Amino acid sequence: MTGNEIRESFLQFFASKGHKILPSASLIPVNDPSILWTAAGMVPFKPFFTGAAKPDYLRVTTCQKCIRTPDIESVGRTARHHTFFEMLGNFSFGDYFKERAIPWAWEYVTGHLHLPPDKLWITIYLDDDEAFDIWHKVVGLPAERIVRLGKDTNFWEIGVGPCGPCSEIYVDMGEERGCGSPGCAVGCECDRYLEIWNLVFIQFFRDEEGHYTTLASKGVDTGFGLERVASVLQGVSSNFDTDLLREIMDYTAGLFGLVYGREDQIDTALKVIADHCRAITFAITDGALPSNEGRGYVIRRLLRRAARFGRLLGIQELFLYKVSGAVVRQMAGAYPELAERQNHVLSVIRNEERRFSETLAQGTEMLSRLMDEAKKQGSAVIPGAHAFKLYDTYGFPLELTQEMAGEQGFSVDTDGFSQAMEGQRQRARSARQETDYISEQGNLYKQLREEIGETNFVGYNTLAAKAAVPGILKDGERVKSAQAGEQIEFILDVTPCYAESGGQVGDHGRLTAPALEVEIYEVTRPVENLIVHCGRVKKGELREHDQVSVEVDATRRTAVCRNHSATHLLHRALKMVLGDHVNQAGSLVEPGRLRFDFTHYSAIAADELKQVEEIVNNSVLNDLPIDAFETSVDEARAMGATALFGEKYGERVRVIKMGDFSLELCGGTHLKNTAAVGLFKLVAESSVGSGLRRIEAVTGRSALQYVHDREEQLAEIAGLVKAAPHEVVRRVEGLLESNWELEAENETLQARLAKYQVHDLIDHVKQVKGINVLAGQAAAPDMDSLRGMVDLLRDKIESGVIVLGSATGDKVSLVAAVTKDLLKSGLHAGKLIKEIAAVVGGGGGGRPEMAQAGGKDPSRLNEAIEKVYQVVAVQIKEN
Repeated sequence: MTGNEIRESFLQFFASKGHKILPSASLIPVNDPSILWTAAGMVPFKPFFTGAAKPDYLRVTTCQKCIRTPDIESVGRTARHHTFFEMLGNFSFGDYFKERAIPWAWEYVTGHLHLPPDKLWITIYLDDDEAFDIWHKVVGLPAERIVRLGKDTNFWEIGVGPCGPCSEIYVDMGEERGCGSPGCAVGCECDRYLEIWNLVFIQFFRDEEGHYTTLASKGVDTGFGLERVASVLQGVSSNFDTDLLREIMDYTAGLFGLVYGREDQIDTALKVIADHCRAITFAITDGALPSNEGRGYVIRRLLRRAARFGRLLGIQELFLYKVSGAVVRQMAGAYPELAERQNHVLSVIRNEERRFSETLAQGTEMLSRLMDEAKKQGSAVIPGAHAFKLYDTYGFPLELTQEMAGEQGFSVDTDGFSQAMEGQRQRARSARQETDYISEQGNLYKQLREEIGETNFVGYNTLAAKAAVPGILKDGERVKSAQAGEQIEFILDVTPCYAESGGQVGDHGRLTAPALEVEIYEVTRPVENLIVHCGRVKKGELREHDQVSVEVDATRRTAVCRNHSATHLLHRALKMVLGDHVNQAGSLVEPGRLRFDFTHYSAIAADELKQVEEIVNNSVLNDLPIDAFETSVDEARAMGATALFGEKYGERVRVIKMGDFSLELCGGTHLKNTAAVGLFKLVAESSVGSGLRRIEAVTGRSALQYVHDREEQLAEIAGLVKAAPHEVVRRVEGLLESNWELEAENETLQARLAKYQVHDLIDHVKQVKGINVLAGQAAAPDMDSLRGMVDLLRDKIESGVIVLGSATGDKVSLVAAVTKDLLKSGLHAGKLIKEIAAVVGGGGGGRPEMAQAGGKDPSRLNEAIEKVYQVVAVQIKEN
């Protein structure tokens, strides 16, 4: 069976068992800052297992694209390590449990994949007798083929949260694949027993103290590795020899006349390139971009590692984007988003590889020098500061430097690298590590929702509502009441207040009742369908179960709506002007401004920005109706609605339609028509990362204020240059031209003055032990002018030492020069200037033939100049 056939077979098998086939979630986890990547099939379903959200289906099956990066250096050197892989799985959210999951797994591997039962082994958790009985009595597996293993391998948990025992299916690949040890058995680290399926039974909850309680609603989470199973069914010893990767490797080899399977070095490089190109292609498709932090750093590291392995094969041209194209061709049938975003992905990869290729040779040469220097000093360690320079200047990830140095028997001082990284604050950001399944605070809100119920949001249609107060929190603890002056969180059964989400800030508002007033300054949704209001009691006492009125700040909401609706218009305008590769990568919608991040490869030209702004304002002037409606996600996409790439949507979605101009999936609040946006004004465009741009804009009253501010500035400038506002540009051009003429005239006069000074100074040459020494003060406006005078004097005296000093305000400038014929006598301009500068409270240095320094005490400049002769005499004497 091919990889595609296995994938489809698995999904259809579980569809026949009542499971809903869902598409793979994005590699970028949605609303989960605890992890960088989707690294397992269960990651998109964490809220269902924790109870933070309710699933649309109780039975689900997926083929999830995954990225894991702890063992990047092992990729290409082992049979099974990958950064990108596909994980098939079936899931139950409170529906079936072991009694069905186990027999179904056996039915599939033996009845559909036709794996020989006598080659299959089962592991269970030590005391999971329930699983043992099902495997033994229901499935009929001999007891001796069921192995009990400990918590380190057969119990799944990640900190606080749901957890449970595992049962795994292994395939015996034969003695020839084993280690030969007499004790070789299931669980051995060799390649004989290959795990292909892990069944996780979510049946306990672990609290902060490490206590386990049985869940009322149990779940099933399974992981079936596609690449591993393909290697078994296709009879190959390595995942790389399956059709899933071999086709990509053969394509890469064919590009450059190479052949896979003849040389280990070539094979390793082809494996690395194939694996890493799969990872970066899928990751960039899902919205990741190369950068120096977080997941962007992972993408950059993988891409540059693949590029370097290409160079080891002798490939000097840009090639990774071609390999990425092969990935798209092979995988787009299962993942259509690859084809949809192919142009964007290939452009990002090509640009990033080009940037790296420009510095790779220089960085490699520097690393070679560092290793040579270390070897001369009897060391096998590359200093951390030097490794950091490779990273900072040449774009070498630390791991790449370690790998390249390790190939020559060197290690890298990682502590020193970390210190250098910390010193450069703007790059001192650490990648987030995987943490608790769900935080203690999240558990608090989840429990609160279970006790008091969900919040009914009515804010799409009204800005005021009557509500009850089922819960109040103060400092993370539930309380019965709150007094005037206290800051609290509270939940309402009904609210018109929009909770911060999707880049739109939460509403502000006011809660009132007789003798009661609460200011609402923040609204959030910590768990699904529970809206939490943050407020300050201004008057009276708020009690649980009070009946209250809640009202949104209408002026602020309208300003937010202006910016949110304008964001949709902007998104569409950018696609029209720049191309369909433009996709939203983030946004911020506030009352006073909007910020929109999007994918694009270069700075936007002024005429393009002007065109975008005009398109948006034309859409505003056209007074397009803005309609919001709900439909199925499939119907919305069929209508051509734009969705945020990687965003997780349920079966029903909310669509915002602006005439025939814009159609987007969106849960935010909007205007009734585009005319209400008022004026739309772009105020900034910038880069926020490789392949990522940012536009900032204002609308409505903020736009009007922006125009007023610019008019005031123009009027102020007009007054300063004594011209009418409409003549300011011409007047400033005239002033600049006059200034340039004066600067040129000044330079001419300075040069003439310098020549006069040189003529006067040449008469002050003294002899020190037979050597010409000229030391003096000069009227020079800056260091460049002083250096120019020294050059003129050096030409005049032909052989000698020259030191000039000048004072401007409270600063001293010093320049020293030694003609080349005197260098062998021991004279050194850098050492000379260092001693002279100390007299005037400064420091400096430089090359033997030329050096400069600064000082802070002009009153001692004469003393410093007189010291020149003494220092020169000492330097000559010492040599």
